[in-house]
Amino acid sequence: MADRHTPEQRRKNMSAVKNKDSKMELRLRRALWERGYRYRKNCKDIFGKPDIAFLGKKVAVFCDSEFWHGYDWERKKHEIKSNKEFWYKKLEGNIKRDEQVNEELARQGWTVLRFWERDIKNDLEDCIAKIEVALGSKPTKQRYIYNEDSATTLKKVAEPLEDYTP
Repeated sequence: MADRHTPEQRRKNMSAVKNKDSKMELRLRRALWERGYRYRKNCKDIFGKPDIAFLGKKVAVFCDSEFWHGYDWERKKHEIKSNKEFWYKKLEGNIKRDEQVNEELARQGWTVLRFWERDIKNDLEDCIAKIEVALGSKPTKQRYIYNEDSATTLKKVAEPLEDYTP
């Protein structure tokens, strides 16, 4: 199936896609700022240019959109109807790059947190709680602990906040 847009129109459409200050990123940043957290945004000095970086704590936060970062890729890739070769290569390259960024930052001693757009939209408090744990702060609603298998994987704990001790 041919593209319905001219190359000029397609170029214009694609150039309008934001790579920083997206709605999901702004929503998460505003919530963190309101809680008193200070951070760097889109820090070019850090490998992978995290959307949010807490330099002193070495915590890097990425806000990933489902399409560009391949959410549920094995199932979703079959929904692409046109220019499949291009999109498969592009999106699988993005997924691979995300993995390389995670590995390199972990090697450098960073804690990497990645949130899907849907997680930020549907459960912002949960995302903030994960960030707070990574920062060593008391979560605002729920508590998380690190999974023994991976330093960047967090596991929800069901105890109430009153019993929380970092």
